[in-house]
Amino acid sequence: MKLTLKVWRQKDRNSPGGIVKYLATNIIPDMSFLEMLDVVNEGLIAKGEEPIAFDSDCREGICGTCSLVVNGIAHGGERGTTVCQLHMRRFKDGQTITIEPWRARSFPVLRDLITDRGGFDRIIQAGGFVSVNTGGCPDGNAIPVPKAEAEPAMDAAACIGCGACVAACKNASAMLFVAAKISHLAHLPQGRAERERRALAMVKQMDAEGFGNCTVTGSCEAVCPKEISLDFIAKLNREYGKALLKGDAKTRATGSAG
Repeated sequence: MKLTLKVWRQKDRNSPGGIVKYLATNIIPDMSFLEMLDVVNEGLIAKGEEPIAFDSDCREGICGTCSLVVNGIAHGGERGTTVCQLHMRRFKDGQTITIEPWRARSFPVLRDLITDRGGFDRIIQAGGFVSVNTGGCPDGNAIPVPKAEAEPAMDAAACIGCGACVAACKNASAMLFVAAKISHLAHLPQGRAERERRALAMVKQMDAEGFGNCTVTGSCEAVCPKEISLDFIAKLNREYGKALLKGDAKTRATGSAG
């Protein structure tokens, strides 16, 4: 296969960037998208040019670091697939492919196709700890969890924090990511002790990072490689609303007692 690539190149977060055109030749259809970029980079290095910088790690759809927008779609548009799982057979010989980084103010470009997604880490850190017994590993069945609670908890836990939801959202909202992380623990007994504090803290940090508001367009769910459901955003809204009401009730009780 022979392809024309239009790739976003940017020296660092303070430098202006732009689209640069490259020709990708001798591309095998069974290659993954990242393997294709590896081949292009080998050619650039052989010519003494700077290779295209992009993030990757597991290349198995597990870690979420392969954050690319391919032809305007986060992860390339293959349902339930990260860009490292996207294969070149999905494209046609002679096709032009535009490759860009995540586009969001809260994900500043560090270099070329690499963005700083530290905002997600800080949201997780704001969530804090979970109350569990210390000591030896408890038996897996020591705390019975009903199937109706275990299944949505595991579905939410499938989120890999790649940021595609933010990149696809017209508001650059992180609601699907935060909803998955909050819902995962809210459905399990181990996470219920801090559920109100966690919901308030993580939403507060999300706002502080500059992510936009959710208008429920569904674009996040459409590009999520783990197909996290919009239902979890409704769960987050319920958790956050309950936390606010309990906080107000405690404030009123404390005020009246004083």
